[in-house]
Amino acid sequence: MTENTGLIEAINGPAEARKTGRSCVLNRRSFLLTSGVATATVMVTMHTADGLANVPALVATYPRKLIGKLSELKPDEPLDFAYPDDNSYSESMLVKLGREAGGGIGPDKDVVAFNYNCTHQGGPLQGTYQADDKALGPCPLHLTTFDLTRHGMFISGQAYQSLPQVLLELDGDDIYAVGMFGLIYGRYDNLQG
Repeated sequence: MTENTGLIEAINGPAEARKTGRSCVLNRRSFLLTSGVATATVMVTMHTADGLANVPALVATYPRKLIGKLSELKPDEPLDFAYPDDNSYSESMLVKLGREAGGGIGPDKDVVAFNYNCTHQGGPLQGTYQADDKALGPCPLHLTTFDLTRHGMFISGQAYQSLPQVLLELDGDDIYAVGMFGLIYGRYDNLQG
């Protein structure tokens, strides 16, 4: 009896080892079928849902801040404000684009707000609004430009994330900032400054 035969006999029994004469009794198809059934059995019998149900969800609560009046906005003239706080990288802009935009409010859905810091390396974008293209940029560091009609998606440059958009709410003529869509550059949490 060889060492391999002894192993086969120990695992599958002596009758199976004599019958097959092979060093491996389990073929690939049998292995995949057996491991698939075993995995499915383990997944069905696990009770992880009970343990996860006890963990409360973390909900970000942004401040509701009055940032302007709809009647006072002039097309293509940005209005500067700080949101969600007055800490670093909170500089933002509110602008009436004159054409419908993603996330826009107002009767024409053309009023949007964005954070002023490039998502690549935090370059300042103040003063770079391009009225003809409805874009913000180019960033003075690496020339990234963002499309304000498409949720601040980058058009060109080094950034690979969209510009953080300030979520707006219209209450009569008052425009309120109520949240952020995207992570502000230089922060691990938009509310932790």
